[in-house]
Amino acid sequence: MSSKSEGKTAGQYFDAAIDLLRRVRDEESGSIAEAGTLLADAVESGGRLFAFGAGHSSLAAQDVVYRAGGLALMNLLAVPGAVGVDVMPATLGSALERVDGLAGAVLDSSPAKPGDVLVIISLSGRNSLPVEMAMNARALGLKVIGVTSVAYASETRSRHVSGTFLLDHCDVVVDSKIAVGDAELSLDGVDAPFGSVSSVVTGALMQAMTATAIERLSERGIQPPLLRSGNVDGGHDWNGRIFQQYADRIFYRH
Repeated sequence: MSSKSEGKTAGQYFDAAIDLLRRVRDEESGSIAEAGTLLADAVESGGRLFAFGAGHSSLAAQDVVYRAGGLALMNLLAVPGAVGVDVMPATLGSALERVDGLAGAVLDSSPAKPGDVLVIISLSGRNSLPVEMAMNARALGLKVIGVTSVAYASETRSRHVSGTFLLDHCDVVVDSKIAVGDAELSLDGVDAPFGSVSSVVTGALMQAMTATAIERLSERGIQPPLLRSGNVDGGHDWNGRIFQQYADRIFYRH
């Protein structure tokens, strides 16, 4: 394959990602604003923030935890074996997403309490783990933000016994607009589509929600609990003060 054709396919990928980013910016602005406001409300009222995702959806959750320029109060709600591809075999993570009762056990042993906010990221929103996580979280009195592709609810079947999807159990749903299958590109002679964009779009949505929360807090005269990069002068000292001030709401330090 020539370098010219390689460049063409790469350009098509960027175009697909940019088009989706524009769509979520324009079509999901209201949901992003609602989600960011929920995050700000929890920060203001003394609540804590949690993010959860299984498999590759966990990447966007991890990206906003202990992150320079991010909210220090965002904690990762981790399910052992389901966070990423660090388990062997990697397919075990996918299998765990379909195990009934796992989400309840994780929440019951977590520090989450009424008034906290949980962001659940699941591209399909069809597996038992994210569905039960949302159901149990709301039963415990948490506010739930779901970041998912709404298309899956009409084009696939739920794998949860209730027949419902993540989006059915959220206070706010942010639609990532990702097409079923998460592959934007195709080539003659290549038997399967390729070019996943969900990580790019979902990561941007999480950052947009965070930015909105920071804006809301600032509008209310509240200094957002932000982290600085440890690679800039004074960053570690700044973060140390934040950790001390909000020690009862930050769990990745314990």
